[in-house]
Amino acid sequence: MNCRIILLWLFTNRLKGISECFSTIIRENYDGSRIEAENKLNRAEGVSDHIVPYWDQPFSQPYFDNTTKREYTTTVGQTAHLHCRVRNLGDRAVSWIRKRDLHILTVGIQTYTNDQRFMSLHTDGSDEWTLKITSSQTRDSGVYECQVSTEPKISQAFKLNVVVSKAKIIGNPELHIKSGSDINLTCVVLQTPDPPSFIYWYRGGDVINYSQRGGINVVTEKQTKTSRLLISRATPEDSGNYTCSPSSSDAASVLVHVLQGETPAAMQHSATVRIGTIDFTLLILFLCFVFVR
Repeated sequence: MNCRIILLWLFTNRLKGISECFSTIIRENYDGSRIEAENKLNRAEGVSDHIVPYWDQPFSQPYFDNTTKREYTTTVGQTAHLHCRVRNLGDRAVSWIRKRDLHILTVGIQTYTNDQRFMSLHTDGSDEWTLKITSSQTRDSGVYECQVSTEPKISQAFKLNVVVSKAKIIGNPELHIKSGSDINLTCVVLQTPDPPSFIYWYRGGDVINYSQRGGINVVTEKQTKTSRLLISRATPEDSGNYTCSPSSSDAASVLVHVLQGETPAAMQHSATVRIGTIDFTLLILFLCFVFVR
């Protein structure tokens, strides 16, 4: 009886060992087939068989969004914004550095310069870090770096151009118009990245009043950055200094003379003729005086 029990126990344990052995073989074959299949897929996609730890994989490191604009132009006195987008930042810090003197302007949202015109803007949960420069000056032109505190550090450069926008009235700085003719002035805004929000016309120190008299028309085209002033049937009362003053641009002026009757050229010609006639008359009188004596 005891022998039977012993034999049964040995047989049962042997079957259990055989079962575990088969399970191990099947599992190893499955894992090996899976790994080989993954390696084949990686090789087909150009990926190395070497498995990179998660924390060293590229997508887990901060990187810049290269679709952002890298060059900005603004005019003197306006506010400039440089937008830097950093993906997967984690616990790293973003700094803004002025390239010409390597001056650290901001770290995170803290400002590290005495020039309070510089400020870093950031919204929690956003990938965007914006350098804001208020009341831009020409000296602010140059390259600024958006830097991330990785090891080694990574950075992206942005270029800022601050220009002086000017208005120009086409033609001579002084015009002479015959009374009854039209005053036709065209103003062009130069060196401005964006169309002006408005263009005002002044005569002297006063904005031209459309209701003051009829025949005044202003046509402003923002896309071409031009404005045209037309005053029909000008009178001497329309004479004066006319100024084109766009938003965020230096103004331009022209002096207009509305003359009654002759133009300055005709007046100068008539004066010359009169002077010539007087000179000829004096000569005749002088000759008569000599011969009479």
